[in-house]
Amino acid sequence: MFKPIEACIGLRYMRAKRRTRFISFITLTSILGIALGVTALITVLSVMNGFEQELRERILGMTSHATVTGWDGKLNDWHQVEQVLGDFPEIIGYAPFAQGQVMLNLGRRVSGVLLRGVDPAEESQVSDLPDKMLPGKGRSMI
Repeated sequence: MFKPIEACIGLRYMRAKRRTRFISFITLTSILGIALGVTALITVLSVMNGFEQELRERILGMTSHATVTGWDGKLNDWHQVEQVLGDFPEIIGYAPFAQGQVMLNLGRRVSGVLLRGVDPAEESQVSDLPDKMLPGKGRSMI
């Protein structure tokens, strides 16, 4: 009967005689430690794989793949650029946006943020953002 060398060595030390029971204890402890480590590794890899998929779907789905701007960060004639981009069959969508730094304050708290304004009808071509937006009026978030 064929036995792999690893199994022969493992079984030899697992079935130790009476005077070498300490070696059996060390062997059993080592096997349990390795099994626990492999179980933890498989669990962590599974969780990280799921996290990566969620990251791609939720966070990267909210941003476009490329941004076209002018030298100064502005694009004044975006309608002309839109016509040029429409000539490329590889480009499946484009949408204009306005972006700027603003300051928000609430009571004594002041914070600087980057505000990005989008057109929901056009933005649906490049991101999942319009699917997440809720219609409403200028109501307070407080």
